[in-house]
Amino acid sequence: MKKIGFLSFGHWSDHSAYKTRTASDTLLQSIDLAVAAEEIGLDGAYFRVHHFAAQLGSPFPLLSAIGAKTSKIEMGTGVIDMRYENPLYMVEEAGAADLISGGRLQLGISRGSPEQVIDGWRYFGYDPAEGEDDDAMGRRKALEFLDKLKGVGFAQPNPYPMFPNPPGLLRLEPHSEGLRERIWWGAASNATAVWAAENGMNLQSSTLKYDESGKPFHVQQAEQIRMYKEAWKQAGQQREPRVSVSRSVFALVTDQDRYYFGQEANRVDKIGIIENDKRTIFGRSYAAEPDQLIKELAQDEAIQEADTLLLTIPNTLGVDYNVHVLSAILEHVAPGLGWR
Repeated sequence: MKKIGFLSFGHWSDHSAYKTRTASDTLLQSIDLAVAAEEIGLDGAYFRVHHFAAQLGSPFPLLSAIGAKTSKIEMGTGVIDMRYENPLYMVEEAGAADLISGGRLQLGISRGSPEQVIDGWRYFGYDPAEGEDDDAMGRRKALEFLDKLKGVGFAQPNPYPMFPNPPGLLRLEPHSEGLRERIWWGAASNATAVWAAENGMNLQSSTLKYDESGKPFHVQQAEQIRMYKEAWKQAGQQREPRVSVSRSVFALVTDQDRYYFGQEANRVDKIGIIENDKRTIFGRSYAAEPDQLIKELAQDEAIQEADTLLLTIPNTLGVDYNVHVLSAILEHVAPGLGWR
């Protein structure tokens, strides 16, 4: 068995071919898609977070709305760039969203990826501390977020408060018990995957990672996951960790599918440079008739290592078509791989 969710990039544009012409379209359709995904038996609804872009930037209102309109499906992010965040305020937002959903939040965070503007986090009022770079700042904020999620008091109460205080130091409210164990780290390298394990976070591994061996993408990603699991064990963590990988997977079952994605059938891994001259490997897309798709996915080592698969979706094609895309995987592909 494997948990299967969708991952939406949340694009919108005033384009004739788009079903998402505005931010409102994308937000409302994201809620509708999560509701529909729960109805067909999908396990998760996840959303990318990007700033200064025509994409979803502030996830908590959306996640809260989904939590209020669903009852079973997990909802989360992949990922929140911690360089842009106030960790304490984020604890309050995440706690509220998790309580609204009844404890279904699965929050992916990370140092962050290349953004639309140069050092965008500076516009949000944040600068690295002396001796830090922005990578270290993001990780420091992540650790502070994790610490405050524990719900332990740390703030000295006012001796003359507006409302009576409980005894002792005060914590942030609302506190959601168990949320600390549902935080995931998006790792692009083997080292940061190990760091995530040492700090008790689940692992999100995307469709790209730093090319650290020259091996095929899925092999490198599988090695990263195994290193993470070993580091988790060595760190003495007391629960079973979760690991997700994301993939673009399309079962070609209609002429419309073949029109949209038939050209994806021969995709291979690609090499590129994303930032600081770091060589990066990008995983291939999968698009084929269901029987062939089952054979190809069975050879993907990283998918086999993960307990959760996030299917990247073309959100601009609208709710109905994306429900069809997801339903095709659940009906025609997942059973053949033992995922259902």
